[in-house]
Amino acid sequence: MGFIADALARVKPSATIAVTNKARELKAAGRDVIGLGAGEPDFDTPDNIKAAAIAAINEGKTKYTAVDGIPELKQAICAKFKRENGLSYEPNQISVGTGGKQVLYNALAATLNPGDEVIVPTPYWVSYPDMVLLCGGEPVVVDADKATFKITPEALEAAITPKTKWVIFNSPSNPSGAAYSRAELKAITDVLVKHPHVWVMSDDMYEHLVYDDFEFTTPAQIEPALYDRTLTVNGVSKAYAMTGWRIGYAGGPAELIKAMAKVQSQSTSNPSSIAQWAAVEALNGSQDFIPRNNELFKGRRDLVVSMLNQANGLKCPVPEGAFYVFPSCADLIGKTAPSGKKIETDEDFVTELLEEEGVAVVHGSAFGLGPNFRISYATSTEALEEACTRIQRFCGNLK
Repeated sequence: MGFIADALARVKPSATIAVTNKARELKAAGRDVIGLGAGEPDFDTPDNIKAAAIAAINEGKTKYTAVDGIPELKQAICAKFKRENGLSYEPNQISVGTGGKQVLYNALAATLNPGDEVIVPTPYWVSYPDMVLLCGGEPVVVDADKATFKITPEALEAAITPKTKWVIFNSPSNPSGAAYSRAELKAITDVLVKHPHVWVMSDDMYEHLVYDDFEFTTPAQIEPALYDRTLTVNGVSKAYAMTGWRIGYAGGPAELIKAMAKVQSQSTSNPSSIAQWAAVEALNGSQDFIPRNNELFKGRRDLVVSMLNQANGLKCPVPEGAFYVFPSCADLIGKTAPSGKKIETDEDFVTELLEEEGVAVVHGSAFGLGPNFRISYATSTEALEEACTRIQRFCGNLK
């Protein structure tokens, strides 16, 4: 259709959203489907946060706000960065958007020119490369180590060219749950320090979801020399169970933040005023529920890893954070499903798994690394046990 912009031909719809929609359709048609595709906690938003939103409505805080965030939320974000990351920002260095995705997109839209390169390590969140393409840039995919799902300093160094504008860094990772230790991150920042034309976009959305005494760190915290060319992105979606509230934020150089506000002023203007007031309470209020939720997530992680490693042909590493596992199904490629369909790719594997057993997961090649698949364990233990039992049965029935 000639009417649609050529730029859209370069991008794919979100695979994670597609899987979630497919699971919904099958459920609506009466199929018994367990959806493990969506990246959102099953916990409810804490009561104090909901109460803050209701109070905002009752107090008439329902009007337009400043384009990129109310002063009270920017102050809360500054306090959070200082308290938890040792990073000092002023309010004019803070951007608030409608979810972390908009913040990332605004930054790319505000900075990329045709031909600019953006390094995207695999496995990557599905939206990174396509956002780069929509903004006129060129994603440069750098393969991670398949055992750890982390890139090496050598691989990063080899990917940097005079055209490199950004490196997108995500730890803990969606889809793998892999997180870089302080020493691993220092080795990465040591490379970046040597290339002053390269900026760092650090997506820290899963910061609080770490396990086994893992200590989270972020690039500008590890290497102060990168502070002036790092955008540190975060949000309230995951740790605070506020995915639908759509509040993301970032700290960075004032000139970049101003340019991002300019983009946002011509697209959406301000995020929901009510959600902003809820986010103030999220960041300033009690954080006691986070470690409690993490204990539940850790138990689910351990259950899923154990059960998947008992399935024929699957290998599932133990992730350090987030609420995903990213098992390999490499040993099952070439086998035949009960339907008679030959499993030639990870996409074939997840398609047959959904058809045969009603378990919805996302194929790893959508994240740039296969043959793997992503499971979100942000759902009930009972559902996870049943889903993993079905996966074991499916793998055992492959010939």
